[in-house]
Amino acid sequence: MTIRPRRSVLYMPGSNARALEKARELPADGIILDLEDAVAPDVKAMARDLIKKSLQNGGFGDREVFVRINGLDTRWWVDDLHAVADARPDAVLVPKISDPHQLQDLAARIVDMGTDPHIRVWAMMETPLAMLNVAHIAAAALDSETRLAGFVMGTNDLAKDTRARIVPGRAPMLPWLTNCVAAARAFGLDILDGVYNDLGNAEGFAQECRQARDLGFDGKTLIHPKQIEACNEAFSPAPEEVEAAQKIIAAFDLPENRGKGVIQIEGRMVERLHADMARRTVEIADAIAQRQPAEQHETAKAANS
Repeated sequence: MTIRPRRSVLYMPGSNARALEKARELPADGIILDLEDAVAPDVKAMARDLIKKSLQNGGFGDREVFVRINGLDTRWWVDDLHAVADARPDAVLVPKISDPHQLQDLAARIVDMGTDPHIRVWAMMETPLAMLNVAHIAAAALDSETRLAGFVMGTNDLAKDTRARIVPGRAPMLPWLTNCVAAARAFGLDILDGVYNDLGNAEGFAQECRQARDLGFDGKTLIHPKQIEACNEAFSPAPEEVEAAQKIIAAFDLPENRGKGVIQIEGRMVERLHADMARRTVEIADAIAQRQPAEQHETAKAANS
């Protein structure tokens, strides 16, 4: 399975043509073209057309492109889905998934439409009921027709509906965040952390990125291009991590160690599971390295625009 970096995934309002154009130049690993919260009701149709045209024009390079449709309880989502099916992004992001039956209903619609089989489905985890049902929602991935590939935390909506406060360190939300990570991993899903609202607090943002990385998230969703660089840095393996991982892999690959479950490396006992973790570290570092020339060009271009 090919590993794809998802360190930084930026929301872009679907109603803003200039933002959609700029998305092609930003050093984010992914872009979420938004038809939901960022778009007022009276411009939903216009935004849908803009996104469809933007996707058909292409030019997003190796960025992963999501389209966040409107919720399944709204009058817009069917038209959104038809536009997405025609334009073929990498994934559809569905808000306010609280029950696995919603994904099954969506799957039936996707099949009826003959949607390109490469388009994946990602689910927003942002309601109290989703927090209670997260394992069952993640288990929907066992049904290949759901196309479920990942979760995105919707921490602002979660705070609103639970009345939990958004505070430094996110103590009120830690049980929900860790449960969602565990459910995602149990069923082979990737998972992205929610957004950080205070654009003026660079250190607070960097700390939250590091926290999300340590909790096991694959990356973080963003609300402004200025957050991309720090996010990419936090979710990229450090050179010393890569070097240590390469040593572990090399040690287990030695003929005398290939049948062993535990070996000693520089005075430390290392299990074979650490070799599996090390391989992922090296694979994600290699995938990021392949993006580096384009990423550096994009960063310079964005800084000068």
